[in-house]
Amino acid sequence: MTSESIILIGVSLYMAVMMLVGFLAARGSHSLTDFVVAGRKMPLWLCSVSVFATWFGSGVMMGAATAAFEGDTLLMIGEPFGSALALFISGMFFARLYRRTRRLTWPEFFEARYGKLAGVFGAVADAVGGIIWLGGLLFTFGVLLESLAGLPMAVGIIGGVFVVVSYTMIGGMWAVALTDFIQMLVFVAGLIVLLIVVLQDAGGWGAVVAQMPDNAFRPIPLEHTLINWVEYIHVWMALGVAGLAASSVIQRALSAKTEGVAQNSFYIASFAYVVIGVIPLMIGFTASVTMPDFANPNAILTELAVIHLHPVLVAVFVGAIVSAAMSSSDSILLAIGSIISTNLLPLVKKHPDEKLRLLVVRYSIPVCALMATYIAFNADRAVQVLIDSTAVLLASIIVPFTFCFWWPKANRSGALAGLFFGLAGWATAAALDSPYPADFIGFFVSLSAMIVVTLLTQKTDPPRALTDYDGNPVELKDRLGSLGIRA
Repeated sequence: MTSESIILIGVSLYMAVMMLVGFLAARGSHSLTDFVVAGRKMPLWLCSVSVFATWFGSGVMMGAATAAFEGDTLLMIGEPFGSALALFISGMFFARLYRRTRRLTWPEFFEARYGKLAGVFGAVADAVGGIIWLGGLLFTFGVLLESLAGLPMAVGIIGGVFVVVSYTMIGGMWAVALTDFIQMLVFVAGLIVLLIVVLQDAGGWGAVVAQMPDNAFRPIPLEHTLINWVEYIHVWMALGVAGLAASSVIQRALSAKTEGVAQNSFYIASFAYVVIGVIPLMIGFTASVTMPDFANPNAILTELAVIHLHPVLVAVFVGAIVSAAMSSSDSILLAIGSIISTNLLPLVKKHPDEKLRLLVVRYSIPVCALMATYIAFNADRAVQVLIDSTAVLLASIIVPFTFCFWWPKANRSGALAGLFFGLAGWATAAALDSPYPADFIGFFVSLSAMIVVTLLTQKTDPPRALTDYDGNPVELKDRLGSLGIRA
């Protein structure tokens, strides 16, 4: 039996197991709350794993290795360190508050404080960003099977979409979280096995470091120019700050059993993200020394697996990459479907009942997957697609999002100014081909606009309170209490 056949059989069996888990999990999804936020009963061990697995996609595994192989310091900073920062900040400042509100999606926070228009804008922006992010993940499916089995990229992309859509539609959050647990075990094991074997064949990590350029591990720009520092800060903000508003991760906090579970899950996931996230970087650095002339950096992980591992272990490693891609893909699809059902459906039908909302969640999933598939066929680099997916969040959403929780004076007028001026600043900078990142410019435009307009309109547009699902205010002293601070 050829190695290609072993890989295809292994991946097919693995995907069949994921679909079986999804079908079994469907027994726990009887209501909209069960389907979207697991009935708010997710325990610490499952919530932590799900947060980590959702954020740690195949784009991180393959993209980070590619960045290390090419010596792209900016992308190496973004993954894993920028994303780990986002998880840590979420745990410290936001996770307890998410869970306390008992909402289903984060655009509901906007609607409560800033009105329906802001809620709809946030919902659309997050859905678009999620679809782009998903496209980057599906891209890795195609690269995977193309490089290892010689199949057209379309086969990997379409096959991955079919499996993820199937079990997510059937089981909702319980299916997504339980498959996350299995997927996490597989991709962590696959990464560790490959790292050990590759390092042994290269003579150990010390031998690799000795052959690396002097500035290979420099954590800050080598040349202290303004543009270099702007790009450096931009990468931290694109993943470490804009990522705070990623609905797929917020949904885990909303699903947690308690506020403490929500917060601690993010802390655990942040630590695990750094520890596991450096493995593909180490593998990429090793490859840059042992095979510097390799022509397809996007496939560096899979090429190393083929060279260094037995075909059976190659199949295991391919399962690891598939796991990482699926663990993020299903979460993104569920989050987008939830937003469409909760925040956008009422624009078409006022006061939809739970049965209709559940139906819309399920059938939004394949529609969004088709859109992401189109993006996947036009992607070049996985990590860059992930950064691009956060552009609207950084330029327009993150300032009103943060102030929604932590600035009592934030009001509707200021938030709308921040949203639309930030978007306009981003679009203008992009149209003028600014030497600085367009979304970075949009962020500062959004920040300035929201602060100025909010302060000018306090009397004409009094701030609204942040409220929970029942309409009860979440007071500032309660929010400070989540940090152990007295108001």
